[in-house]
Amino acid sequence: MSQAGIDLETSLGYSLKEASSVLRAAMEEVLRPLGMTVTQYSCLELLAQRPGLSNSELARGAFVTRQSMNVLLQSLERDGYVTRPAEAPVGKALPARLTQRGRRRLEKASAAVRSVEVRMAAGLTEAERADAFRILQSMIRSLR
Repeated sequence: MSQAGIDLETSLGYSLKEASSVLRAAMEEVLRPLGMTVTQYSCLELLAQRPGLSNSELARGAFVTRQSMNVLLQSLERDGYVTRPAEAPVGKALPARLTQRGRRRLEKASAAVRSVEVRMAAGLTEAERADAFRILQSMIRSLR
């Protein structure tokens, strides 16, 4: 192996990407029977925890483009899960909020996603989970 190459067997970045990929696949698997995607779930969860987020804020939080989030919000609004004002109260942002129907849908999805997180951390002690969280947060801060 050359000095400049990355050994995928020991690469922390590669392992994080693999973990992210298998986590997403597991989430998709439990959300599919509910007729929901990971991005739809992320959007509803963000709105439940931070009502009134704009399209741009939701896009950043769900790791998608503003255009993708706009299309998603339109479909969630059409299906009655989200509501947005016809006109922006301030500036151009249309703050989105969950409807009661959206809250009920999110409840089922959150339980499904929680089961994936429990499965993912099953082999860890409480202290190891806390360490993993702290280490991941430190990596995120370092790269930002």
